[in-house]
Amino acid sequence: MYPPIEPYDHGHLDTGDGHLVYWEVCGNPEGKPALVVHGGPGSGCSPNHRKTFDPERYKIILFDQRNCGRSLPHAADPAADLSTNTTHHLVADMERLREHLGIDKWLLYGGSWGSTLMLAYAEAHPSRVSEMIIVAVTMTRRSETEWLYEGVGRFFPEQWQRFREGVPEADRDGDLLAAYARLLSDPDPDVRAKAANDWAAWEDAVISLEVNGKPNAYSDRPPAALVAFVRICAHYFSNHAWLEEGVLLRDAHKLAGIPGLLIHGRFDLGSPLGTAWELAQAWPDARLVVVDDSGHTGSDTMRKEIHAAQDAFAG
Repeated sequence: MYPPIEPYDHGHLDTGDGHLVYWEVCGNPEGKPALVVHGGPGSGCSPNHRKTFDPERYKIILFDQRNCGRSLPHAADPAADLSTNTTHHLVADMERLREHLGIDKWLLYGGSWGSTLMLAYAEAHPSRVSEMIIVAVTMTRRSETEWLYEGVGRFFPEQWQRFREGVPEADRDGDLLAAYARLLSDPDPDVRAKAANDWAAWEDAVISLEVNGKPNAYSDRPPAALVAFVRICAHYFSNHAWLEEGVLLRDAHKLAGIPGLLIHGRFDLGSPLGTAWELAQAWPDARLVVVDDSGHTGSDTMRKEIHAAQDAFAG
């Protein structure tokens, strides 16, 4: 990663419906615009995201998606209304931010949940995207969500049982994600904290076999950030991200003319490689790079592939 840098501009974008979306810009003001689209949903950006791109060649834009990071209101507050936090709202926020910053086209970079959001944005606004670098590809289809929160439990039966038992007994044979969403909106802070920790423990179990990745990547957050992250995740995944099933793959033809690089770890248990493979077949200008020593949380080899793509796209 590049050395630490500070933003030269930042602010809160008023969306007009009660949200203030935090954004910042760093790097070269005259450089190639690149938008970092964080994962989660609900992870928020961190100073490390500033160090991903060459600050001499790129104008690096970061933003915290609704209700997380430095955006307001924060989802750790149970009074924060998430009803206006959907994929379609986030796509509109990205376009509003582009217009606010006076950018004609930008490169999109992100992974995991961020890849779903990037695809949704690019298919809605293809003329505004110059290139895309997508890591750990997901499209948030029902099959993918069901795999992550149940199917992969065949590899971790004990941990999945604990995840299932984290909700009230009456909900254990129903929609676990909706049950967690209800717990994360409970007025009792102890209920919210326990649900967030139970969810994060399951996510950590799924990545626990990644020898080159970051252990405990999900639970290693301050308490408020963890509650917000899990609350937003449960909100999105219990509602299938408000996307028509399979729409991002079906509409991949709209990405024609946008160069894309898909970088995916072969040992990504939570987001199996097949999703990236399907997208690469449907997107005319995409190339898939499979990283043989990586899972969902990356490796040095994956980071080298990311930097190679950024160098190639910098011009």
